[in-house]
Amino acid sequence: MPDEPNLSLPWPEASPLPDSFFNRDALTVARALLGKVIRHRVGDLWLSARIIETEAYYLVEKGSHASLGYTEKRKALFLDGGHIYMYYARGGDSLNFSAGGAGNAVLIKSGHPWKDRICGDDAIARMRQLNPAADGSPRPLGKLCAGQTLLCRAMGLKVPDWDAQRFDPQRLFVDDLDEEPALIIQAARLGIPRGRDEHLPYRFVDAAFAAFCTRNPLRRGQVEGHDYHLLGPQDAHLR
Repeated sequence: MPDEPNLSLPWPEASPLPDSFFNRDALTVARALLGKVIRHRVGDLWLSARIIETEAYYLVEKGSHASLGYTEKRKALFLDGGHIYMYYARGGDSLNFSAGGAGNAVLIKSGHPWKDRICGDDAIARMRQLNPAADGSPRPLGKLCAGQTLLCRAMGLKVPDWDAQRFDPQRLFVDDLDEEPALIIQAARLGIPRGRDEHLPYRFVDAAFAAFCTRNPLRRGQVEGHDYHLLGPQDAHLR
């Protein structure tokens, strides 16, 4: 007898990441999220972006929001892996997912518009409409999701809608398309104040999309082994 279709899926081949994916060490989750696709339904359109840059955060280090202590606003950070934590940064919305262990999470730092049969030209046009350039002109595709607030703006993700919520396959989820980066860049996180563990190498970038992330870790002047490390699929551990 053939398997019954999963009626909770928005389309038959959708592959939402399970809670168990997120309920692991934050560094593991941050790296594993590269290549996955965020899907958010806005009206009758599914807006989609491939995750190309992430940062891991832990309760025990000073760079994390959780290190400031539990509050009702930060409660999602202290819940099981797979809860959504959103906050305002520099006037925009930011998207995070809780990981295994209270207070640990992953920030989705940048994405890249993902076009397929689910997210077609009309959906991409909607993303550009949601996130125009400063002068009102269409923002270049490579810059549309190149930063944590730009990503949320282009995807229509808002703090009041999703903070402390769980994924919903009919509205918002992370899709596993079996895409894995051939090369990953590991470096220090960005924007961490001095003296708050700014040196920790908890940032991961899909090397193929380095030019489209928040700040290109391969830009001129950066030295491999000093400013960043390259990780391949064969690397079973994190530095």
